[in-house]
Amino acid sequence: MAPARSTNQPSIRDVAQRAGVSHMTVSRVLNDSDNVSAATRDRVLAAIDALDFRPSRTARALARGHTQLLGVLDATGGLLYGPSSTINAIELAGRAVGYSVTIAGVDPGDADSVREALAHLLSQDAAGLIIIGPGAQTREAVAAARPGVPVVTMHGSGEAAAFTEQSAAAAEAARHLLGIGHTRIALIAGPSDWSEAAARRSGFVDALAAEGLDPIAVESSDWSAQSGFTAGTRLLAGDPFTAVFCANDQIALGFMHAAREHGKRVPADISVVGFDDTPESAHYAPPLTTLRQDFAESGRRAVDRVLARLAAPEKAGAPAPLVPQLVVRASTAPPPS
Repeated sequence: MAPARSTNQPSIRDVAQRAGVSHMTVSRVLNDSDNVSAATRDRVLAAIDALDFRPSRTARALARGHTQLLGVLDATGGLLYGPSSTINAIELAGRAVGYSVTIAGVDPGDADSVREALAHLLSQDAAGLIIIGPGAQTREAVAAARPGVPVVTMHGSGEAAAFTEQSAAAAEAARHLLGIGHTRIALIAGPSDWSEAAARRSGFVDALAAEGLDPIAVESSDWSAQSGFTAGTRLLAGDPFTAVFCANDQIALGFMHAAREHGKRVPADISVVGFDDTPESAHYAPPLTTLRQDFAESGRRAVDRVLARLAAPEKAGAPAPLVPQLVVRASTAPPPS
């Protein structure tokens, strides 16, 4: 009878023996040290592949001084296209460089929920945190927790951010509407406690002010199509306007529904601009003019920011912002004569 096959996992010393190097050299390869020749690195990697060696997470954490785990605090409710796409990009980017990603969802209006989620992530020794959808209460709870690891936010600016230039993009939306002749323009803004909603609002209003104009009216919403419908219904009951900028594509969808209910045609009577360029926005009736965000690149940059701050905190300066691009479709046209 053939002897039973050993179930023991290969060790770092087994790899070293097969590659003909010391176990310290194997360790250097595993930790991406520069002090290994290309030929030696190739031999070690070949031995790792042949033996199907999986290094201990604990051992690698001790060697690096931190775990290979990134924590994501999701304060968006998990229902929005942009944050969901960003989280997926973070997970893929993390895995590509050997990091696992764990996600903790929170109720952004409940400070206790934020604190509990942070405690959960830190209890797993997350090497860094990425905060998505930080309203004011979320930002305050994270700051108060003093997590002691690199924290990168997906909104705002500064050294702790991997951010998108929301204000400049909203100004581009205003210039597009002004450029095709609109002067009576309304605004449906996002939630007042979201930094990116505030940036979109200020960028749009400032661009109008530069031409001596104010919005005809401003309504707030919660990012949903239903809130866009409700805000649109209020706008359409007030002073007439020929164009509206909506803080995201879902709001724009709700507004377009409200416009139909009021007998208004898009764009013949009212032009509509959204923000995000969700996959569905090209299939609205009519297809939506919007600002395209690169959520995948945003997620990759967030991972890069955390890793840069882990490697050299004093050298990890503020990144260049991503700038959304205007995508012109059939929902905008010159105002009715």
